[in-house]
Amino acid sequence: MSKPRVSLEFRVVMPQEKSPPKISIVTTSFNQGRFIEQAILSVARQGYPSFEHIIIDNCSTDETLSILEKYPHLVWVSEPDKGQSDALNKGFKRATGDYVGWLNADDYYLPGCFHRVADFMETHEDVDVAYGNFRAIDASGNVLENRRELPFDLFMLKYLHVLYIPTTATFFRRKVFDEGNFIDVAYRYSMDYEFFLRLALAGYRFEHLDAFLADFRWHEDSKSTTAAKMQDKERHEALYRYDSLLQGLSSVWRPGVHRMLEWTARAKRYFLKGVRGYYFNQWSKGKS
Repeated sequence: MSKPRVSLEFRVVMPQEKSPPKISIVTTSFNQGRFIEQAILSVARQGYPSFEHIIIDNCSTDETLSILEKYPHLVWVSEPDKGQSDALNKGFKRATGDYVGWLNADDYYLPGCFHRVADFMETHEDVDVAYGNFRAIDASGNVLENRRELPFDLFMLKYLHVLYIPTTATFFRRKVFDEGNFIDVAYRYSMDYEFFLRLALAGYRFEHLDAFLADFRWHEDSKSTTAAKMQDKERHEALYRYDSLLQGLSSVWRPGVHRMLEWTARAKRYFLKGVRGYYFNQWSKGKS
């Protein structure tokens, strides 16, 4: 009696290559035609395989719309909004990427930014918000300062006299928006400070990515130039709204304690950046 023949078949299963995470960039725009094309190209030329660039324009009357029409890869609308905060929220709600960046129309990303961000976020799965270093440039693109940032510090976020986390070099994990966190439209000048402070106090983890990711442009029409006092006012309002220490003080004591905390935060930042040697090349000149 013959034995039944047993057929053995072996299949080699090759591991599937993981697709790269998608990056969404949100840009708000109003009459930034002289700068916005550079912002668009800085995204398109990243050489990154999976991205989208969403532009929310507030009915610009300059050359902005003719520039947007040149680039079919853009996702854009031009319609009335209730200010930059409202426009940002529109963009964040449209974003479909794993990570979301906030790029102002007059700023731009440096080469290799997206790959650095994706690699960092993929290897730091507990990080919700990553921010990098940036260069300050003038209207013509000349480098004014190299700003190398420090690891996240809630004390400095709260009390420093300026927002030290650069929005133009900041990326959010998608869950930040999926969980219902958006810009407070009541803030028109320091909406980034209020948003970051609210996220940090809610327990979202911030982490510094030690790489130069973007250029931030100083020019005569930027909010940092034209609305510095309003930025300070809104930043103080947001701090008093969320900080339990200052909330517990009377109106007589609060300003003095706030100034003391502000100077302490400033001294801490100067010391930490100084001992790391960050100031040695901060003011090196060059062309971006």
